[in-house]
Amino acid sequence: MELNNTQFWQRGDQGPSVRLIQTHLRTHGYLIAVDGVFGNETDRAVRAFQHAHRLIVDGVVGEKTYEALLGRSADHFLGDDDIAEAADLLDVDPAAVYAVKAIESRGNGFLPGGRVAILYERHIMRRRLLANGFSRADVAALCTRYPGLINKTPGGYRGLSAEHFRLSNASQIHATSALESCSWGLFQIMGFHWERLGFDSVDDFVAQQRTNERCQLWTFISFIQTDGELWKTLQARDWTAFARRYNGPGYKKNKYDTRLADAYARYSNQEVAA
Repeated sequence: MELNNTQFWQRGDQGPSVRLIQTHLRTHGYLIAVDGVFGNETDRAVRAFQHAHRLIVDGVVGEKTYEALLGRSADHFLGDDDIAEAADLLDVDPAAVYAVKAIESRGNGFLPGGRVAILYERHIMRRRLLANGFSRADVAALCTRYPGLINKTPGGYRGLSAEHFRLSNASQIHATSALESCSWGLFQIMGFHWERLGFDSVDDFVAQQRTNERCQLWTFISFIQTDGELWKTLQARDWTAFARRYNGPGYKKNKYDTRLADAYARYSNQEVAA
């Protein structure tokens, strides 16, 4: 079974992939039927397995849970206790943190294969080159020569590991600006915030994002705590105001506000059910 960031199995699913999941669960001591039906029994086993391995307990078998089922280390993934600690520090309920995590990164801080999840922003690269001392004439020439990497408008996204290819190419133009022009990890924090967040350099910031999801979570906590207005919108669960400040003016086009509200409601219901 090959997984990517969009594949997952949960209660109600059926088929050979579910049968394989059940087989792996049995090897870990969960005595469930191997019938290819993701029913209540399999759901309970998955949740028990996730709890035992300090994963997010949601009953969903995605990349993280499947990696752990294969016996691979899950130490670099977040657990429910990490989310609870973050929620306490931010004075919000855990469902609010779960919601932001789910919408910003589809729940994964790392790609299949282990590289950190990023998104390279070519319009930010243009701004960072100017901020880092390039003349407007030089930046204009670079925009003409490399429109896919440096541009006044967002775009050119290729997704997943291909974003690292774009970053590599941009780094050959100016490494610092390129790192500052990516959003990083579970919460997709832009690299150019490194100084505000107390890092010594963008390289230090990036090293933290590449370490594990807990480091990414602590970066998110700092990002919220160093922006008083953003923090207030999260505490108030004002998802429209939060999305506008967190995602920028394009939040409405991408429906970040409604998606955050829906995710918050979903995780709140899980907490009630638990």
